[in-house]
Amino acid sequence: MPLLRFIPRSLLTSLSLFLCLEPSGFAQDWPQWNGPNRDGVLTDSTGLKAIPKDGLKLLWKNPLGMGYSGPVSAQGRVVVTDYQKKAGEITNNPGTRDRLTGQERVVCFDGSSGQEIWVHSYNRPYALSYPGGPRATPVIANGMVYTLGAEGDLLCLELENGNVKWQRQLAIDYKTKAPIWGHAAVPLIVGDKLICLAGGDGSLVVALDRMTGKEIWRSLSEDEIGYCPPALIEHEGVQQLMIWDTENVSSLDPSNGKVNWQLPMKPDYGMSVAPPVLFGDLLFVSGEGASTMFQLSSKPLAAKPLWAGTKKTSLGLSNTVAVFDNGYLYGADYQSGALICVDAKDGTRKWQTALATVGQDRTRGGSNGAAYLIKASGFYYIMGENGDVVSAVLSPKEYRETGRFHAIDPTNTSNGRDILWTFPAIADGHLLVRNDLEIRCFVLAK
Repeated sequence: MPLLRFIPRSLLTSLSLFLCLEPSGFAQDWPQWNGPNRDGVLTDSTGLKAIPKDGLKLLWKNPLGMGYSGPVSAQGRVVVTDYQKKAGEITNNPGTRDRLTGQERVVCFDGSSGQEIWVHSYNRPYALSYPGGPRATPVIANGMVYTLGAEGDLLCLELENGNVKWQRQLAIDYKTKAPIWGHAAVPLIVGDKLICLAGGDGSLVVALDRMTGKEIWRSLSEDEIGYCPPALIEHEGVQQLMIWDTENVSSLDPSNGKVNWQLPMKPDYGMSVAPPVLFGDLLFVSGEGASTMFQLSSKPLAAKPLWAGTKKTSLGLSNTVAVFDNGYLYGADYQSGALICVDAKDGTRKWQTALATVGQDRTRGGSNGAAYLIKASGFYYIMGENGDVVSAVLSPKEYRETGRFHAIDPTNTSNGRDILWTFPAIADGHLLVRNDLEIRCFVLAK
């Protein structure tokens, strides 16, 4: 499954030193999955507007292959990954690994004109369920592009020309195999380290030198790594590396991989996907069949459960993420397939709507209904699984749309309906979206 790490807005300044990313902000870059700081929040939304009645102007579009991975943009360049299938049948049966042959690619475009600048490709057979291309969105940092393929091909490329700086194959190096739904955990940069979920004995999570690919440390063991990206949080001045596998939520010291604390949390079907969300001393962890609000303490470093969600409370995240906003959580619930507002104090639901997920004026959508949220100043941009992009005001009282347009067609299928399960991006005043046929760039700024 695609997917899909949250860092609170109050920590952006301090954590920018640890992420070592290109200068970020609305007017410049979207260099990694889920935004400049991986929290779904625009650091500067000056010049942004509600979606007008006639939609957004299309600036450029280009053909693309299959992929759940989203686009990223830095230094005026857009990078995205895809899969060019040569043979094999896609059934999208959640319990069956489909076998395909083809190539995974990393493609770089000029952000203003859409002109293709370079392509790097390599042969990669797939043995995956839902085998529609790479899951993990690329990361751009300090002139390098880091990509993780669905079968565990980890590459470091030069942004300028696509030349390979180094590469590793996680399944081979750590004597494991890709999860049934593929490698989806987007790598995380912390200082000089690239942190990845690898798998294998004692190497569920590994820290690599981001310039050479050499291992710095390894930590944790578990039969399945899950799909949740590693997340860096900070609480009372201490950085913690959050790892959620299929059995436990763990806090590690990012400098050496040592465990600070660990608590059991087992989602259904191994679907640990969405990274933990931090707000103050509250840490929200949510997946299929499991959602818990934890409270952090610093002396000693620890966490304790405050409440656990039920079928009628909280929200269960599948292939999307949630946003913490003034004591409330907003996110797409996998069971109802609706966007839900949740009170962080106790998990009670304030409202739910399928308008943001499947585009229907009702309270329920479809199983695993998806809505990808980007928080601007005073409103949100939301991309639904039907390819619509809306602007909306979200509050504990209501969901109120201020604009909507159809940005791109859903080209994949799940649960008997057409779906688009790919994070959008906003960079340089442009909205970037992709499906399994093309990538599109729209003018978003005034």
